[in-house]
Amino acid sequence: MIQFTPKKAGKLFNPKVITLMVIIIAVLILLGTSIYIVDQAEEAVITRFGRYQRTTGPGLQFKLPLNIDRAYIVRTREVQTEQFGFRTVAQGLSPRFAGDTAMSTMLTGDLNIIEVGWIIQYRITDPVAWTFNVMERRETIRDVSQSVINMLVGDRTIMDIMGNERNAIQAAGVEYMNETFRSFGLGINVIAVQLQNTDPPGTVQSAFDDVNRAIQDMNRFINEGMHAYNESIPRARGEADRLLQVAEGYATERVNRAHGEIARFNAVFEEYRLAPEVTRQRLYMEMVEDVFSGDNRATLIDRRFSNFLPFWDLGGAQGGR
Repeated sequence: MIQFTPKKAGKLFNPKVITLMVIIIAVLILLGTSIYIVDQAEEAVITRFGRYQRTTGPGLQFKLPLNIDRAYIVRTREVQTEQFGFRTVAQGLSPRFAGDTAMSTMLTGDLNIIEVGWIIQYRITDPVAWTFNVMERRETIRDVSQSVINMLVGDRTIMDIMGNERNAIQAAGVEYMNETFRSFGLGINVIAVQLQNTDPPGTVQSAFDDVNRAIQDMNRFINEGMHAYNESIPRARGEADRLLQVAEGYATERVNRAHGEIARFNAVFEEYRLAPEVTRQRLYMEMVEDVFSGDNRATLIDRRFSNFLPFWDLGGAQGGR
């Protein structure tokens, strides 16, 4: 047990010792209030007596002590997220999403009720504006985001929102939000708006499921019809083109043959005019030759059918019989 004697107490409360202790404490206070550290994802906004002085980057930084200079740390290189219409609830090792109907329930352009959940991702681009221009920053972000999504949903029908207009709503949401935040001087930039769910209320979910199934069946039938059309029509057109080409070829052949026969007839007629008897006999002989050329056994009869003359193989071995 330490006992303080008057001599030791006199040394402890010596003015020099007290002065040294005061100096050490003052130095520690001055150092503690003048040194600050900025992380790699942060920037620091420095004010002097409440007025903006400068912005500092990552690293060990110094400022005037005793709150003459104050440092406001702003996470400018971090993408921040806000959830709307639902919230993430921890359940075991995996999160679970719970609906927030007070915010997610909206009225569509065709006067239907739909539940919409979405998130926005944004980054602080101007730490000075973020620090000084708006007091209730998070509330402003949420109010503006909800107002924009309500407007975009209210301009569309429920089937469009649940179908092919999701991407259009997300892109327009980014544009409108950034325009509003710039007018407020909030100092942020919205990177993405993502719709998490666009569902009808639970009481009418089954009816909407039936409608969606009907739409899917309709699209399937249309696709099947288009597939059959794309298979049948080109084949029919090809067959039609082939028949047209065959017909054109046949017509050309018949016309050419007719022209040839006409030319032959004209030539024969000219010869006939020059020598009618000779030409008549030659034509007769050619006709007889054509008649008997395809048959080896022929029977000759007279004009009045009063006598039959067998005539065998005019050009062969039996011709002499």
